[in-house]
Amino acid sequence: MSALALNAEALYLELLRGVRSLCTTHTRLVGITSGGAWLAERLQRDLALTGESGQVSSVMHRDDFAQRGLSAGGQTHLPFEVDGADILVLDDVLYTGRTIRAVLNELFDYGRPARVQLAVLVDRGGRQLPVQADFAAARVALPESQSLALARDTAGAFSFEVKNKA
Repeated sequence: MSALALNAEALYLELLRGVRSLCTTHTRLVGITSGGAWLAERLQRDLALTGESGQVSSVMHRDDFAQRGLSAGGQTHLPFEVDGADILVLDDVLYTGRTIRAVLNELFDYGRPARVQLAVLVDRGGRQLPVQADFAAARVALPESQSLALARDTAGAFSFEVKNKA
């Protein structure tokens, strides 16, 4: 399947189905800035979950922080107690696993969850760390020279952006 042929809205519906099977009445949704946060917000509504979804940033725990510095992305906002929580982390694209490692470190700065699961819209392989999603709506292969990111229009509809890395 070509990345350009990916239908983000169709994959969102598949993610919704998969997340529904992972959630319990106590599950808290946490999206990774920014694409994952968009997914968490929409899933929170579509699953009619009580409370508010959280957002977590990987910026402060990245292993390439010295090269990347602070990004303009959002900050961590967890509107619930992390200690003992059942957390489902959401991301748009899983690639090397380094963002997930950084996010786990950030979550544990806020407390010790009872369980953390991961659901992603797209798993593109290429892992550098032993990280695996509990649910992926799609698995695709892209060249290392390309990046894939979720985009959202003003009406909230999802699409994908494929960019060539410089």
